[in-house]
Amino acid sequence: MDRVDFTPPGDDTAERADAYATAPLLNCLLREVAEPLSDPGERHVYRLPGTGRLLRVRGTRRPAGPEVYTDGGWHHLGHSELVKLVADELRRHTGVSNHELPAEMTDSRDTVAALLTARDGATAPDDPYLRSEQSLITGHPYHPAPKARGGGPVAGWLPYAPEAYARFPLVLLGLREDAIVEEGDVSALDALGEAPAGYRLLPAHPWQLDLVGAGLADAFADGRLIRLGTTATEVRPTAAIRTVYLPGAAERAEDLFLKFSLDVRITNDVRRLWRHDLLKLRRTDAAVRDAFAAMGGPGAWLSDRGYRTADFAFEELAVMVRDGLHDHLLPGTTPLLAAGLVEGFEGSPLDGGADPGAWWEAYLRQVVPPALTAFADHGVVLEAHVQNTLVAVDADGMPVQALYRDAEGVKLLTDVERGAGWERLVYCLVVNHLVEVAGVLAERHPGLDPWPAVRAEFRRHDLPEVAALLASPTLPGKTNLLLRWTGADGADARYLPLPSPLVEPVAG
Repeated sequence: MDRVDFTPPGDDTAERADAYATAPLLNCLLREVAEPLSDPGERHVYRLPGTGRLLRVRGTRRPAGPEVYTDGGWHHLGHSELVKLVADELRRHTGVSNHELPAEMTDSRDTVAALLTARDGATAPDDPYLRSEQSLITGHPYHPAPKARGGGPVAGWLPYAPEAYARFPLVLLGLREDAIVEEGDVSALDALGEAPAGYRLLPAHPWQLDLVGAGLADAFADGRLIRLGTTATEVRPTAAIRTVYLPGAAERAEDLFLKFSLDVRITNDVRRLWRHDLLKLRRTDAAVRDAFAAMGGPGAWLSDRGYRTADFAFEELAVMVRDGLHDHLLPGTTPLLAAGLVEGFEGSPLDGGADPGAWWEAYLRQVVPPALTAFADHGVVLEAHVQNTLVAVDADGMPVQALYRDAEGVKLLTDVERGAGWERLVYCLVVNHLVEVAGVLAERHPGLDPWPAVRAEFRRHDLPEVAALLASPTLPGKTNLLLRWTGADGADARYLPLPSPLVEPVAG
């Protein structure tokens, strides 16, 4: 079985952190740069074209144990040595130097070490939904620095880290009414506390305020902003870090999500709520809501209802209001983050005794139709990867509903060419979602081939693109390592062809 054990003898935190950080970095290097050679044994051997070095690893889905061939033998690489090897290879391979990304790779590994230490002394939430959101120690499996937190001190970000099972109150600010900018339905914000006459409530993420820092001094001094304490209810950060979950409470019946700006680079982007995204939010979200309403269920969309911010700090203080879960869930079901199913958490239905083939067919029947129907019938391209997809399961752990989120990542075919929109959907839904969940199932159940069921599910949908997808020998894979090394914009997706498991095997 191709399953990496991230708990070495002695449970050494440094070794565990190395293992967690090494797997996604190797995934990027092997996907985007390395050339596979003949594979005579348990380890897979690759040539690095820039330096000519030979590299070998164990496993494929989460590669481990990297070794480089030097001085007539194979030598193990720790994470720091791997970072140096990757940087040297990329300088020669691309002709471009980059001092920022190696530092992010190291920051990502050090973040993992801090998270592992914190988790050892923390208690996981009782709610399986929250456990699934807060389970992502590896994070994006194809990013060179998935857990980087901007290089800041651990004390600055650890209290707000979902992976450390964080929970905390939000800071409540009063924003003078003449400085408010808002759009959509943000009435839920006013239920979080009380503001004095002439002010409206503006919740803020504590880390957000720390990052903005002295930039707000004048606004506090002249009264455009005032401090009003904190929320009565603690929030839980979700896998997205800057998005938090507010469970329902006596003073506020509905549950709710709030999304904030954070001036920190996480994976490819600085996680601000950018002005241009906020200004198109209502149009995009309305298109997705209309699409899901027309489908009539059971799939659901968590609407990004609107935003509130300050005219003098439009992006820095922006907060977005998102639907909670309970008004959308089928009765008696439990929502789980798809990325959590891949990573693993206590109580995952993949740890149960359900027939894996039946479970997988049920999963596909929930997650694939909404994404394809939104595209085909409504011109909506969902960002349907594992971190934006929730799957509700019944009491037996069987998938019965899919819920999607994040209007910021949605594209509309009125704005992008259809071929580009389809490529993005295939990358998100197939490469960044189905491939990952299928990989876990195949790893746990070596006799299971998950791909006939995927082909069958896609064939149920009458899209002209489906036949070409099922016949294509390749799928689009995003080049996160090369994108970051060459300094491309985080939203500038560039794809390389990956072997497609969707192709029907040749008989005989």
